[in-house]
Amino acid sequence: MDTVVQVRETPAVAAGLSDAEARLRLAKNGPNELPVSKPRSVLRLVREVGSEPMFLLLLACGAIYMLLGERQEALMLLCFVFVVMGISFVQQRRSERSLEALRDLSSPRALALRGGAPMHIAARDLVVGDMVLLAEGDRVPADMQLLKASNFAVDESLLTGESEPVVKEAAAGPVDGGQRGTPPESADKCQVFSGTLVTRGTAHGTVVATGERSALGRIGQSLAGIVVETTPIQQETRRVVKVVALVGLTLAAALAIAYWIALDDWLPGVLAGLTLAMAILPEELPVVLTLFLGLGAWRLAREKVLARSIPAVELLGATTVLCVDKTGTLTANRMTVRRIWTPQATFDTAAARTGPLQEELHGVLEYAVLASHRRAFDPMETAIGEVGKRLLADTEHLHSNWTLLDEYALSPEMLAMSRVWQSPDQAERLIAAKGAPEAIVDLCHLDTEQGSAIIEQVHAMAGDGLRVLGVACATFPSGELPDQQHDFSFEFLGLIALEDPVRPDVPGAIAECHAAGIRVVMMTGDHPATAVSITRQAGLSTDAPVITGTELAGLSDEALTERLGETHIFCRVQPDQKLRLVRAFQARGDVVAMTGDGVNDAPALKAADIGVAMGARGTEVAREAAALVLLNDDFSSLVTAVRYGRRVFANLRKAIVFVVAVHMPIVGLSFVPVLFGWPMLLMPVHILFLQLIIDPACSVVFEAEPLEPDAMKAPPRRADQKLFDKAVMLRGLWQGVGLLLLLLAVYAGAWYWLPADAQRDDIARTLTFVVLVLSNLGLIHTNRAWGRTALSGSPEANKQLGWIAAGTVVVLGVVLSVPVISRLFYFAAPPPAMLLAALGAALLSMVWFEGVKRVQSQPLPRSA
Repeated sequence: MDTVVQVRETPAVAAGLSDAEARLRLAKNGPNELPVSKPRSVLRLVREVGSEPMFLLLLACGAIYMLLGERQEALMLLCFVFVVMGISFVQQRRSERSLEALRDLSSPRALALRGGAPMHIAARDLVVGDMVLLAEGDRVPADMQLLKASNFAVDESLLTGESEPVVKEAAAGPVDGGQRGTPPESADKCQVFSGTLVTRGTAHGTVVATGERSALGRIGQSLAGIVVETTPIQQETRRVVKVVALVGLTLAAALAIAYWIALDDWLPGVLAGLTLAMAILPEELPVVLTLFLGLGAWRLAREKVLARSIPAVELLGATTVLCVDKTGTLTANRMTVRRIWTPQATFDTAAARTGPLQEELHGVLEYAVLASHRRAFDPMETAIGEVGKRLLADTEHLHSNWTLLDEYALSPEMLAMSRVWQSPDQAERLIAAKGAPEAIVDLCHLDTEQGSAIIEQVHAMAGDGLRVLGVACATFPSGELPDQQHDFSFEFLGLIALEDPVRPDVPGAIAECHAAGIRVVMMTGDHPATAVSITRQAGLSTDAPVITGTELAGLSDEALTERLGETHIFCRVQPDQKLRLVRAFQARGDVVAMTGDGVNDAPALKAADIGVAMGARGTEVAREAAALVLLNDDFSSLVTAVRYGRRVFANLRKAIVFVVAVHMPIVGLSFVPVLFGWPMLLMPVHILFLQLIIDPACSVVFEAEPLEPDAMKAPPRRADQKLFDKAVMLRGLWQGVGLLLLLLAVYAGAWYWLPADAQRDDIARTLTFVVLVLSNLGLIHTNRAWGRTALSGSPEANKQLGWIAAGTVVVLGVVLSVPVISRLFYFAAPPPAMLLAALGAALLSMVWFEGVKRVQSQPLPRSA
């Protein structure tokens, strides 16, 4: 076998750097990363916030006040400008920090040896001299010289443009630093380069160049990271904002001209027009969307779900089908040996936890351990090693002093692997093999009767949800080893059956999916009996027929579409068949989220509406192709992600209803007085005061609202559902129009009952503004939940609302009680009785808001 490489497991090779040495080298040479676009600086954020239309309008209003000789009003406006700019800056910076945290989480990972122990570390923390282990599907994290390689090949098309994988082999001599940064075309076969992809085999090597000193750094490429994408609802919001802004500016210009003609004074007319423009412009919406999606992704990261694509957060609430793998997603991915079998005896580890292993089974377990890596990374090999240490302790069947000479790797043609050992007291080589039972039967050249008996036992174990491996042994005289495993004279020893138990929280999570109208479909490469057993334990129905990969290959697209409605178990499927299934579900109109971990899963992950990669056991290629990464490979985390997706979309709709409702009275109070020849009710300073309520309410209060209790009992929303749909707009318009009519009634009533003196207009304005501010707080509280009344209380307190309400009432009290500030707001102290009447009017607005909610008590169509 030409590509077989000698693999001696010596302590010197496996030690790696110590943590202290790694920290020193990291401090000296810097992180293993390339220059990427830096996040927006504080100055840039300030500049962007200051150039927003709202602040330009405020500056224009301040300039007009200066021209009118009202310097105090101009200075107060300037102060308010800085306050509102500060709020916007904090919102933008909070979103920026969330995205920075996501970038850190999404950076590539590497499996390195530190102090002799393997550990997953961020690729940016690798240093020259680190020992890194590579396997199929990994992205090479730094330039490395290989010390060990087994059937190892790398795709270097990222650097060379050549799509053919390059076979690599271990270095013949010690690592001397290699040719750091040398591009692949001039490198030898024992080096791999940062950014390239492992297409097959395993290897480990020493890092010789990192960051800008690597081949990738010299060519000037950059590593993949989170891209802040424009989502469909952001695009929709921008269109809405543009239309509203255009209409608002037109109305503002018309109002300014009308005011000018009526009063023959152009400056107050321009001020009235600017006030109306400020009232109409929904400038908080883009900030709200960015913040909701950014913080939604950040909250998901805290739940061990990394959103590499922000639109995935938006789509989660529309998911109708979850296509999941079995291993590590539904199951714990902690393999344990359950049964050991030979034709003479059987041992069940669950039934005999403390009993000794029968002598007849010592051989099969002994050679299963020898066929596994001593420093195992595969869960099955780890389980075999652990049970071997426990059941074979104090026997002659554990061989720590044997030397590993060679190994024959698993391949698609032969689903078995063999390891060649040399005993200190024997001249002959001892070969241990393990693999698929069918492959082991083939290697042992058993007759039909013997093979059938073994396969029958395999089926019985698989029916119990166990994963079965066959074990065999052989001896070979000293000399050159054969090219293939078939040339050994193997003797069949027995079977090792392992189980990967279903995670305890999976049945509950699947039940929650069913209640939410989401189908859970299992796609696995396992045996049909194993798949059915796991499905049953997970709480999925096993009544529907199972479709195997072979059967799937024979189905036409039309026949497959018919079968999809009733089948949710697909076993023995190949990666290309997963892609076909994803597209078939999508053709039926489903929104598909799919999990995957291998290199070959990448096309299906990319094709799915939401690709979900495994963070702990998944390959780097799968993670790059996915929109979400489950950092703990847990199915319940995926259900949590769906829950958060519904929460983000539902809270966005609540915020938009509030924005629509709160702008209606502001626009009306800016426009109606001019039509009726009344004095101006709202000035720019009043708009600014209201912004201090509106902006935090949208970006803080509604974003922090928990998911409503029955939201996961409603069907998924439509994927094409608009954020600004008819239900949202009508709810906001009804609430806003009712509040506007109430405020006009308050103003007219106050103006009618008050004596006709110089303070009548100011007192009426004061009462109207008090009702408006308190009603806005009520509007926030009402729209926090659409499934219950505001008086019923919230199961979870929203601290942000409490702080905003308290701060608003305190500031309003200061404005009303301090004469200097009251004059700047054009306020005058109203009689106590009228203040009590204003409080009553604010309570009446709450009754109206709740009435609108009751009339529209049916849930918004598929919005939760």
